[in-house]
Amino acid sequence: MNMPKTVKGTGLPTDLPVDLPFEDALQKLESVVTAMETDDLPLESLLSKYAEGTLLHQHCQQKLGDAELKIQQLEKLSSGRISTKPLTFDDETS
Repeated sequence: MNMPKTVKGTGLPTDLPVDLPFEDALQKLESVVTAMETDDLPLESLLSKYAEGTLLHQHCQQKLGDAELKIQQLEKLSSGRISTKPLTFDDETS
């Protein structure tokens, strides 16, 4: 059985579930920042929170980037209707 990769010394996963909603990730990120700013945490805990916050930040950035791509692909048709084009990536194989 494959165990998920973790950030060395933290026990935190190196990535987050892809299906983690943006709002949930942002809320977790805000709580990490608040804990780092207000709690009197030992160095190891601060490093762990920093690693977790970095992962959450990257996840939020990815979700925002995906949303931006979807918005950019909205296309107004001549009839006035709005439609979307499916997202395609250069590395996809048919």
